[in-house]
Amino acid sequence: MDRRDRLAEILTDDDVATLKHLAREGMGENSLRALASDLAYLEAWALASTGSPLPWPAPEALALKFVAHHLWDPARRESEPAHGMPSEVADSLRARDLLRVEGPHAPATVRRRLASWSTLHHWKGALGPFKSPALRSALRLSVRATARPRMRKSQRAVTRDVLEALLATCGSDRLADTRDAALLLVAFASGGRRRSEVAALRVEQLVEEQAVLEDPSEPNSPALPCLSIRLGRTKTAEADADARVLLVGRPVEALREWLLRADIEKGAIFRAIDQWGGLDDRALTPQAVNAILKRRVAAAGLDPKLYSAHGLRSGYLTEAARAGVSLPEAMQQSQHRSVQQAASYYNDAERRLGKAARLV
Repeated sequence: MDRRDRLAEILTDDDVATLKHLAREGMGENSLRALASDLAYLEAWALASTGSPLPWPAPEALALKFVAHHLWDPARRESEPAHGMPSEVADSLRARDLLRVEGPHAPATVRRRLASWSTLHHWKGALGPFKSPALRSALRLSVRATARPRMRKSQRAVTRDVLEALLATCGSDRLADTRDAALLLVAFASGGRRRSEVAALRVEQLVEEQAVLEDPSEPNSPALPCLSIRLGRTKTAEADADARVLLVGRPVEALREWLLRADIEKGAIFRAIDQWGGLDDRALTPQAVNAILKRRVAAAGLDPKLYSAHGLRSGYLTEAARAGVSLPEAMQQSQHRSVQQAASYYNDAERRLGKAARLV
């Protein structure tokens, strides 16, 4: 309370509103939404499991209880019904539509909620138990004991053959077809951009570059149009990092056609189109980008449940591996920071093309 009183003497309401806006913009809409969702879950879980509201700061025992309730061994539960999350706690969370899984949570979900819990402590100026050796050890050993494989965000990668099938559904002269073809090509060719990055793209991020040769080793090969995209802030880069990726050839032509037909000279690149063909001034949401991909997947006769917008990202790296593009060069375009994560797509491609699984 003393700290709040001191701040109130210095900060005006306008100052607070400005700081709130900067915090929202700096964190990103998706991160802020996940944080709010995690807080709602943690508050409901604490009330259901202890009968008391979520305390600030949280004691170490409560964080350990959270791990025990969410990472448990299904085989042990068969012989010990009390193992893991108590049924009354699970029923309470399901009644509020906060719990959908039947078994233990995915380790990534538990880690994210603990990270959100820690962030909220930091914002409140409170010290939490999240760096304690006991909690770290419990989390590590619990993840090993549950042995739940990590699921990919898109069950199937949008590889080049799938991409061509999706683009084939964009063959009419409808404005939505022109937009969707440009969106798919730009998202894939720019390294498999995340749906949030595709939705946030603005004309001001595009930089005209000198045309490049189709085959750099052949001086007489055709020249292809080239653009660079200044990515700005992404999931793994700050706004001032000046990260750039290149677009060459077909994606550039599709993007230029869309901007010309939609008469877009500034602001958001990819925008909503109503049922009468009217263009909205606002940018598409990340969820809309995912919905567009799924609609095109269904129109191509494929199963929308197997594909999501993240499949463009995994598909790009899979195709790069098949084409013999070096991992560092592909990562420069995809802007992956983790070599291990990017290399996993290369390993999958090499296994499918290699001899190791064809010995019999």
